[in-house]
Amino acid sequence: MEFSRVADLSLTVESVDYSQQERDTSSGFVRKSTTFHLSGEGETGRGEDVTYDTEDHDALAASWEEGGYDLAGEYTFESFSDRLDDVDLFPTKEPERDTAHHYRRWGLESAGLDLALRQAGESLGSLLGRSYDPVRFVASTRLGEPPTTDRVDAVLDRVPDAEFKLDPTSEWTAELVDALAATDAVRILDIKGQYEGTEVDTEPDADLYRLVFEGFPDAVVEDPALVSETEDIVELHRDRLSWDYPITGVDSVEALPYPPNWLNIKPSRFGTVESLFETLAYAEEHGIQLYGGGQFELDVGRSHIQTLASLCYPGGPNDVAPGVYNEPQIPDDLPASPLEPGDPVGLGF
Repeated sequence: MEFSRVADLSLTVESVDYSQQERDTSSGFVRKSTTFHLSGEGETGRGEDVTYDTEDHDALAASWEEGGYDLAGEYTFESFSDRLDDVDLFPTKEPERDTAHHYRRWGLESAGLDLALRQAGESLGSLLGRSYDPVRFVASTRLGEPPTTDRVDAVLDRVPDAEFKLDPTSEWTAELVDALAATDAVRILDIKGQYEGTEVDTEPDADLYRLVFEGFPDAVVEDPALVSETEDIVELHRDRLSWDYPITGVDSVEALPYPPNWLNIKPSRFGTVESLFETLAYAEEHGIQLYGGGQFELDVGRSHIQTLASLCYPGGPNDVAPGVYNEPQIPDDLPASPLEPGDPVGLGF
């Protein structure tokens, strides 16, 4: 993935607008996000800010009454990205979490890339010379309190070939693990040991780690914590570790405790298109296996992560299932993997 392929795209921005959306999720919280709309030369590009805290989206809406972001101008895509370096993306308050800086930046950058591609009459695939391939996806879900197999069973009733990414917790029992393992459908287990200051932080638990690694011997295990009580367990299984939360660019990959075999690519964590493309190129050069990750996108951000999966890692256990999988109540009619690319694939991102 060469950033130079998109860097010199011409981009004319005449106006910037936004919309917001919210929805209940299967994880028990109300998700809100903001979509940026960049318009120029009769085209509109869109990108989604997946900042998690509702207060940050509300503050953006309030600040818009004072004019929003002044981004009108003639650019290359690279100079547009440079322009964003000088924009205060949170003009009225600091975000609740530092990660929001990257999320909002990605929302604007992805909208700019979408607009530049549309103005050039290109799709991202055509510009990069890559094909749009069917996307294998997994369903990501929590198992409730207390945890049961009920949601997994309900999805499998509707889609017998479904695969899963699950988030183990200390409430998991050996009986639960045995029942889940018997489905032969669990592909990724996200221990969330790298998260800090979020509602999903998981304290290192050596018993849980042992249960997970031994109970699912073929699954990828994501984001373990490396502390004295877990290091020996993790070291034994380092060949099937994956990393998500720490990954924001090439430097973060090189700073990992072990050379990675797997990475979860969430574009919004990178902030800029250049950082994302550099990391994808690095992974390809070093033989690192990739899969896409989702963040409860409610709008165009979901199709963006599906597009990147289609172009770059279609066969991975991609956590990019259609949004209907995140509904609190599972509908009777669920789309099955793989996800077919649009036919024909339209312009833009």
